[in-house]
Amino acid sequence: MLKRIAVKDIKLGMFICEFCGSWMEHPFWKTRFLLEDEKDLRAILASGIKELWIDASQGLDANGESSAKTEAEVERETEAVLLGAENPAATERVSLDEEVQTAARLCNRAKEAVIEMFSDARMGKAIQIEKAHELVEEISTSVLRQPHALISLARLKTADEYTFLHSVAVCALMIALARQLSLDESSVRDAGLAGLLHDIGKIAIPLKVLNKPGKLTDEEFAIVKSHPEVGAKILIESYQVPPMAVDVCLHHHEKVDGTGYPYGLRGDNISLFAKMGAVCDVYDAITSNRPYKKGWSPAESIRKMAEWSKGHFDESVFQAFVKTVGIYPTGSLVRLESGKLAVVIEQNESSLLMPKVKIFFSAKTKMPIIQEVLDLAKLQGKEKIIGRESPDDWGFKNLDALWSGIA
Repeated sequence: MLKRIAVKDIKLGMFICEFCGSWMEHPFWKTRFLLEDEKDLRAILASGIKELWIDASQGLDANGESSAKTEAEVERETEAVLLGAENPAATERVSLDEEVQTAARLCNRAKEAVIEMFSDARMGKAIQIEKAHELVEEISTSVLRQPHALISLARLKTADEYTFLHSVAVCALMIALARQLSLDESSVRDAGLAGLLHDIGKIAIPLKVLNKPGKLTDEEFAIVKSHPEVGAKILIESYQVPPMAVDVCLHHHEKVDGTGYPYGLRGDNISLFAKMGAVCDVYDAITSNRPYKKGWSPAESIRKMAEWSKGHFDESVFQAFVKTVGIYPTGSLVRLESGKLAVVIEQNESSLLMPKVKIFFSAKTKMPIIQEVLDLAKLQGKEKIIGRESPDDWGFKNLDALWSGIA
């Protein structure tokens, strides 16, 4: 039986299934193992991770521990968090089909611009802030027309592209989230710039550490965790970078319960924009393929973030983020009540539970079916989503072509 327990209650002999947090928050390259080493136990206790999953059938149980919760209990809590964001603010947008090709071209240009920006910083040159502002303006315009196009396309990156397209993705996510929070347009653009520059400190991390497929040593993990302070120093020395961007760069790994880094700030000691940066950074990180970890699907990622949200993220910011990307984000594989499998292709601006989907497979016959777009908002009482599915479990490849049209 799987159980979620507080880290303080772990014991040698327990079988660990999963840490409740982004894999960048702990030094372990594997997340399923029997805990037998005292050194590993100390590393987990010192990691800042608050909870984890154990499998009582493969190791010691957590009998008598007040923190232990079953899968069913955790699922009920997690779904309640997501449903709290069910009704987003309605806005006028173009369809995803209309924006996706424009967004794809912008995504490629933005990647090249970020590569140049990181290269300049690596050589000790100041950030060309005017160029960065121009790029943010382009991204902001695309996100205003249709946020899910660029946000979803930026997720489709190779492990080698990650560092650069991650900056583009977080920029777009910050812009969309800022608008969901009803911030003024000046703040929206500042949030986008902060997202674009938030990981500039990673230029100081050796590639062999940044892309290491195995477990990080304590020294390597310390190097990785130094990137917010390194980045803030680079931005400050560039003179024209707004204080908000420096703040987000320095504090996007802080958590509201004080277990983040580099300073262990808590609650209101973390700015709104740094709280936004924390959510956007984690979402893109866990949906992306890395040399050491395959990304989770969009729907599974938002569900896991909801599970971790208490203590990790500001509640109101996370709720706004769910409204931004959706309970079932674009690209999610879902099962319908009819037994058909579908990919989410567009959000419904009045209800996150009823997006547009493209059906393509029957879970009953385990055979492909004729592809068809269904607007679930127009099929109330006839069809609905009943669960998330894993593409890996079904052996599906390149599902993103179904919504993006890009093979």
